Amino acid sequence: MARLFPALCRFPDRMAVRFGSSGLTYGELAAAATDLSCRIAGARRVAVWATSSPQTVVGVVAALLAGVPAVPLNPKSGEKELGHILADSAPTYLLAAPSVELPGVLKDLSRIDIALGGAPAAAVTEPEDDEAAALIVYTSGTTGPPKGAVLPRRAVAATLDGLAEVWQWTADDVLVHGLPLFHVHGLVLGVLGPLRRGGTVRHLGRFTTEGVADELSSGATMLFGVPTMYHRIAEVLPADPQLAKALTGARLLVSGSAALPLHDHERITAVTGRRVIERYGMTETLMSTSVHPDAPSAPGTVGHHLPGVEVRLVDDAGTALVGDGPDHVGEIQVRGPNLFTEYLNRPDATAEAFTAEGWFRTGDMAVHDNDGSIRIVGRRATDLIKSGGYKIGAGEIENALLEHPAVREAAVTGELDVDLGQRVVAWIVPTDAQAPPSTEELAAHVAERLAPHKRPRVVRVIAAMPRNDMGKIMKRVLHG
Repeated sequence: MARLFPALCRFPDRMAVRFGSSGLTYGELAAAATDLSCRIAGARRVAVWATSSPQTVVGVVAALLAGVPAVPLNPKSGEKELGHILADSAPTYLLAAPSVELPGVLKDLSRIDIALGGAPAAAVTEPEDDEAAALIVYTSGTTGPPKGAVLPRRAVAATLDGLAEVWQWTADDVLVHGLPLFHVHGLVLGVLGPLRRGGTVRHLGRFTTEGVADELSSGATMLFGVPTMYHRIAEVLPADPQLAKALTGARLLVSGSAALPLHDHERITAVTGRRVIERYGMTETLMSTSVHPDAPSAPGTVGHHLPGVEVRLVDDAGTALVGDGPDHVGEIQVRGPNLFTEYLNRPDATAEAFTAEGWFRTGDMAVHDNDGSIRIVGRRATDLIKSGGYKIGAGEIENALLEHPAVREAAVTGELDVDLGQRVVAWIVPTDAQAPPSTEELAAHVAERLAPHKRPRVVRVIAAMPRNDMGKIMKRVLHG
């Protein structure tokens, strides 16, 4: 399992990565990454300024070839966050494209410019220790400073091989996406995934529906995206026959990083006849579950566990929910080769994250669908609402709200209530800002579709949802 790139020297003339008009064949990538790996060999760690560019790919692959943990940096991060990450990870070098101007907080690091040239590599060597750190990816820091999740080579390989088995992912596949490369979705799945298989990734640079249509119409077979991207696709799809034809011809459409609303599932399927596959994972677990493309599943579920991965739901007492249906909400716990090893420099947080039996506590809440697959209802901290003795998942209420024609976007939170414990609060972006729906109208709409105790007691109208770089709604901002 230790070799992450068995295909790196197998197809020297095949396109490995392309960003617009700039691309690298496997031979060019092997040459550039091998040269750089020699320069950074023996380093403690290297930070990679993770722009959407071929240089980022070369930098990360070089680090993995050298056996040096790579720390991807979000170019949009503020100096305070960057300062914390650098102090915590203490990289020996900073790898960046030659033309990039870096913020002042990085000035004391030894910089190495990433070159795209190099002598042809006849062979590529890699470390043999499966437990050696491959990447240190910093979490979003919603409850404090970001924590560095140490991902071993074993976890990267296990996740990519598990997805390959379920998705029948091969060297013949060409993946298109516009995801950032500082996160596991865009970097591990979206770049290392194709490279491990020997396939090709075409990066859009900036996501556009026109770009998706062009790439899928010219040989791409797979599309990765986040719900925001698929929402934009669903919005324009009825009036865009080229996009509809391109999506219909794709082998696999995958959404991740957050739940895709049912309304968008239905709109895409209605036009293309294709369904969007969802999978479930997080920084610490990489991927844990996926819908199987050939198996029937309800929209909004994230499928069953990947090969070699154990997944269970537990109640507040830690008892596993086995055979319990959609009315029983539990926390997702994961165990398997896909897990991270630790939070860097945080033994306390690492110990708290695991049970005595080695299960990782994800903090995500879910139910078992009727076929036993998993349906996410939200985060324990922000999406599980305890109201009037009921446990209510925010996700199902959000989906119900999105079915109302006057609601463009929706988020649901809970707030303190002296009678109920918590009341359900709906935050909406209306379709028509001049005529937003009333609280009474939306409460009745939800109560008809779900149950009366799940209706919003308060509706707050806002102009736009606060989102992070992955398109997730930042509910802590709404709470604030």
